[in-house]
Amino acid sequence: MTNVANVRIGVMYDRDWAPEGLPGFARRAEALGVDDLWVVEDLGWNGGVSAAAVALGATRRLTVGIGIAPAPLRSPALLAMELATLERVFPGRLVAGIGHGVREWMESAGVAPRSPLALLEETITSVRALLRGERVELDGREVRLDGVRLVHPPAQAPPVVAGVVRPRSLELAGRVADGTLVAEGHGPGDLETTRALTAKGCAGPEHTLTVLSFACVGDDPDEVARLLHPHTEGHGAWLGRPQDEVFTVSGTAAGAADDVRALRDAGADTVVLRLVGPEPLDQLAALLTRLRG
Repeated sequence: MTNVANVRIGVMYDRDWAPEGLPGFARRAEALGVDDLWVVEDLGWNGGVSAAAVALGATRRLTVGIGIAPAPLRSPALLAMELATLERVFPGRLVAGIGHGVREWMESAGVAPRSPLALLEETITSVRALLRGERVELDGREVRLDGVRLVHPPAQAPPVVAGVVRPRSLELAGRVADGTLVAEGHGPGDLETTRALTAKGCAGPEHTLTVLSFACVGDDPDEVARLLHPHTEGHGAWLGRPQDEVFTVSGTAAGAADDVRALRDAGADTVVLRLVGPEPLDQLAALLTRLRG
């Protein structure tokens, strides 16, 4: 296991990579010693629950995170059933991320909610209760459950984390979720604000902070910058910040290791690397060697 000085290290299986490559990638990542593998659920790309099942079945130790299941696309009852099945078969190895989903994608699928905040709160609250084996009665603003209970709840409910960005959503995460999943581009300076907002929502010390980060490891700074450019440019526009303020774990292996430590020191419990460029697992191996040194 990598768990370097109280921070877990994860790697993302990028949504642009073919699904059939996931089992081999997961096995190789596990052999390198990472703690977590995160899969993606974005509209038109891959299904998060099915991808998590593939990754769990291909490995023996890795924790697998779903990042993220969009609440508008997922019935809370069905999502809880799917998560319970995975947790029972692979106990202690699942983290379930739930978020708003990209508004435009939800509109394209015809599922955009009237109140994204209400839907996310009602979804997370009901999914967590179902996973605890409770009978759920909910007549909410967006979710209605009439006495639903799982027949096969897991012995221990998996963590449910909220993948959110905006201030009111971060407060909600602190109020209803086991942890917060922070999107790519957020650096150490952002994590203090994230912690403050989740604490405003009454998050306790057990509330985890998982940070996704674009990553590129190489000795040529110009090549690293070139490879990162399309990712930081697009993400900067989405976050509403200049491209040069989009945080990445990048540069030489030593520099990238320092970036991971900076996130750890700012409060990250887990850093999940979204590697770009050729030979991502070779990049990962070089970074892990530095982190262990």
